Amino acid sequence: MTHTATAAGLDPATLADMLRVAGSTGFRRWEDQIRRTGGCSDPIHITGWTLTKDKTTGEALHRYSTSDEPGGRLRIACGNRRASRCPSCAWTYAGDTYHLIRAGLAGDDRRDIPATVREHPRVFVTLTAPSFGPVHNRPASGRCRCGSNHHADDPALGTALDPARYDYAGAVLFNNHAGQLWARFANRLRREIALRAGLTRRELADSCRVSFGKVAEFQKRGAIHFHAVIRLDGPAGPSTPPPHWASTHLLTEAVRAAVAHTYTTLAIPAAGDQPTRTLRWGSQLDIRPIKAFGDGSDITEQAVASYVAKYATKAAENTGTLDRPIGNREALVLLDVPDHTARLIEACLDLDALYPDRRLAAWSHMLGFRGHFSTKSRQYSTTLGALRQTRADYRAAQEQHAFDAEPDTVLVLASWQYAGHGHSPGESVLAATIARGIQLNRQTAREALRDQLAREGDAA
Repeated sequence: MTHTATAAGLDPATLADMLRVAGSTGFRRWEDQIRRTGGCSDPIHITGWTLTKDKTTGEALHRYSTSDEPGGRLRIACGNRRASRCPSCAWTYAGDTYHLIRAGLAGDDRRDIPATVREHPRVFVTLTAPSFGPVHNRPASGRCRCGSNHHADDPALGTALDPARYDYAGAVLFNNHAGQLWARFANRLRREIALRAGLTRRELADSCRVSFGKVAEFQKRGAIHFHAVIRLDGPAGPSTPPPHWASTHLLTEAVRAAVAHTYTTLAIPAAGDQPTRTLRWGSQLDIRPIKAFGDGSDITEQAVASYVAKYATKAAENTGTLDRPIGNREALVLLDVPDHTARLIEACLDLDALYPDRRLAAWSHMLGFRGHFSTKSRQYSTTLGALRQTRADYRAAQEQHAFDAEPDTVLVLASWQYAGHGHSPGESVLAATIARGIQLNRQTAREALRDQLAREGDAA
């Protein structure tokens, strides 16, 4: 909910509600709940109870009920990955993604990923969309085709020079099929690697595995592109060394060949007033070797993991679109969506009847894109679910320690019900303050870790 700001910074109603919350008898417990959610901006409210009993004696070891909580509710984190919806939960998601990507680059003994994975061939690849028409940009020469030198925050960047001739339909159809284009690329990449190794596809599977972790990002023009870590392993994954013929050079050449191959194109049949289209990757292809530590020439493990984690929490908001489904065409005017983005959304709505199986209207707020923003192959590294389970196990161990009992000797009975979500206006202000403090502490800890890794790199 948006609240009107005054010269003092808060409108009177929000300020009054904030004082009410801060002055309530249960404020300290409410504050503790919010800290435990990481400062979540839209916490889930639940009511209920738990009872922990000794399995043998039936003795009650621990009782908990939300009836003693502020408002009779327990608040838990919403877990939304979008930074535009909940910055604090997105921060946690970004941290998990960072660990997932870096574990596949540097290893993680706790996840059975050996440090020797650093010796495997790996590259950081960026696959882009083709051109759908000239847009305002900042070329190396500094001067855009329109004759202006755009500053970095100019809202005109990425918008069409001539909207009447820009292929908005082609742009959203590319976004909509981007996941299939990636699947075709991944399949062809394995074939190209096999060709360069003088093997069949079956023989390649017996000696080498291709692993990847990727993230999607929207360019300012509203076109999706992918950043991917691609790694060559032995047949059993990161725990086995790649074959002798596997090299970064071979992998780089295979990526180039796969992107250019006709197999990685996708034919879209004509429908209504739309012509037959052939979707393919753009000509801008970036392939960079990944080094364990920086030497000034190649991208490092730290930089790659940070980059992927940054975009894992974003969607299409940087293009001016919304972070939730759009109800109807009229909402574009009421929500003040920029013209270029509105035209992309309208293209989705117009094409929905022509390509009903693509659900373009349902994904119009994503400019047609309907895939996952971050994905990985099975053997690349750990999983987000495993990382979340680690946190859950840690919290459970803390609770078990509180009443000094072994996990297999207790029985936990529980009953929970959903009771709403979110904050009141005053609670939102206070929760945001808590979230900023938590984020500052986390950032300080991460910077200390980064400095430590840099020192280790210098020592190496």
